Amino acid sequence: MIKPLLDRVVIKMIESEETTKSGIILSASAKEKPQIAEVIAVGPGGKVDGKEIEMYLKKGDKVIVSKYAGTEIKYEGEELIIVKQEDVLAIVE
Repeated sequence: MIKPLLDRVVIKMIESEETTKSGIILSASAKEKPQIAEVIAVGPGGKVDGKEIEMYLKKGDKVIVSKYAGTEIKYEGEELIIVKQEDVLAIVE
C-alpha cells in the first residue's frame, strides 16, 4: 500500500470508453488522456513550507486534476499518480 506524505494524494485515472454517434467505441488510447481520477490515498496534511495544510480530499473522491500534474508510478500492476492536493482542480459530485 502506498501512503502519501504531507499534502500529497495518490490518484488513479478513470478510463472511460466513448461511443461516437455512429456507434464506434473509442478506446482510451484513441483520445486525449482523461482528467478525471479517483482518490486512492490521502496524506495527513500538516506543515508544508511553513503553512498548515488541511486535507479536504478523501479516499474514493472523484476529482479533476491538472493535465500534466504529478508523478506517474506503477505499483502492483496499476498506474497511479502522486499529486499535491493543490493540483486537484475540482471534486466531481
